[in-house]
Amino acid sequence: MIPTRQCEDLDAEIDSLLNDGYRLDMIMPADAPRVALLSNGTDQIRLVDNANPQSEIRNPKSNGRAGMEYRDLIPDRVGGRLIASHILIQNAGEVPDYVHFHKLRFQMIYCKAGWVRVVYEDQGPPFVMNAGDCVLQPPEIRHRVLESSGGAEVIEISAPAEHETWVEHDLELPTERLNPDRDFGGQTFVRHVADDVSRYAKGAVEYRDTGILRASGGFADVRVAKLQETERTRMERGEPTFIFILMGEVGFSYTDKTGRLAEGDSIILPAEYETNLTSLSNSEVLEVRFHDL
Repeated sequence: MIPTRQCEDLDAEIDSLLNDGYRLDMIMPADAPRVALLSNGTDQIRLVDNANPQSEIRNPKSNGRAGMEYRDLIPDRVGGRLIASHILIQNAGEVPDYVHFHKLRFQMIYCKAGWVRVVYEDQGPPFVMNAGDCVLQPPEIRHRVLESSGGAEVIEISAPAEHETWVEHDLELPTERLNPDRDFGGQTFVRHVADDVSRYAKGAVEYRDTGILRASGGFADVRVAKLQETERTRMERGEPTFIFILMGEVGFSYTDKTGRLAEGDSIILPAEYETNLTSLSNSEVLEVRFHDL
């Protein structure tokens, strides 16, 4: 049984234990940490932050792991099955991150603005994600955020909503081996570079496919849709779909519900209804359709 210590300031308690020779092994959740596991080779301590209980983690904005600012995009988190966060990195330069991995089913990162430099296990040297680029981070792949532009913004989507982030103490990145097709829990890594892919049209809507559907084992289909003003598209019923407005303004309607979404807004479209989207200006939309949520 790992002893548990209650605290009022998780960061301060972690720093104190690090100064006493402990190392950080696990922290959760990433968007508003309240639980941490530390060890010193012989003993382990589990910290629980009383000042940040579970009932309060759904604040619209919070200070998350590695100095990143999180904005919650799905307040109800689909019953705990999904979290989507709009993450802001305020300062340019090195990010105070470390090699780590997540215990989860699905996770993707979309770069909305600026750039971030990242490195992944068995995927070669570090690379830069620019606005429009995205990655699929398969379960437990080791990775690290190295640096970013000031004001960089990314959209992170993960399932389940709460999951553990573990520190990797023994593996250095980049790894010497290169294995882009390596299987991680039934998924493979995807690096989608917006400028290097072709687009296709479906009706009047132009799409950019990220390749995540196949790589995620059919868990989620991720596309970027570009709509001209007044264009309409229909979202078929059957699976829940997350929509984030990257640019412009879009109207939506299903049954008797209508609304508008501007840049930075998001919604989970219900699986049981068809939804009509109408572009109210030239717009760009991140669309994530879940087949196995």
